[in-house]
Amino acid sequence: MNATQWTLAALTVCGLAAGQLLFKLAATQSVAGLSVAGIALGGHLLAGLAVYAVATALWLLLLRDTPLTLAYPVVALAYIVVPPLAYWVLGEPLRWQTLAGGLLIVVGVAVSVRGG
Repeated sequence: MNATQWTLAALTVCGLAAGQLLFKLAATQSVAGLSVAGIALGGHLLAGLAVYAVATALWLLLLRDTPLTLAYPVVALAYIVVPPLAYWVLGEPLRWQTLAGGLLIVVGVAVSVRGG
């Protein structure tokens, strides 16, 4: 993958991670007593959907010139970005097992894109 492809992949990963945080914030609104309609019209959900729309557009740009067999493993890096963000932004626990699993994902992505 070239620098443009890596940049598109990284932006896609960041968009997916940000969208997940926004979806979590939208989901916690329901605990605060909002109705389903209130959640659907809430700012966090709408922002999450907008971020996902941009991430999807970036993903499509990436797929124009990148084999799916190379691009898809790289987007799996979102699995290692979201837990630390949830820890820092939402105060969720971050367990060593999550970090170890993330390391395995990084190794898997490195193996799968090597030479591509």
